[in-house]
Amino acid sequence: MSLHDLTTLLRECAGEDERVNLEGDVLDTPFADLGYDSLAVLRTTGRIERDVALTLDEDAVAEAETPREYLAAVNHQLTDRSNA
Repeated sequence: MSLHDLTTLLRECAGEDERVNLEGDVLDTPFADLGYDSLAVLRTTGRIERDVALTLDEDAVAEAETPREYLAAVNHQLTDRSNA
């Protein structure tokens, strides 16, 4: 999953704060600074799980504070699944 994929899903699942530009380098920007709370991230996680038929590690996803950390957790599980 790419940053573009994640920001697209965030917008679809939780909207977008007009004051935040998700097109820039936001990999290390905390979700809170991007206008997304834990519920927004949870909705996005649910969408990813449905779209790719995968149950994500709730702890790893919940601990992710930035898009970089979130993508690392998601992509780790996607890689593990494809190697299984």
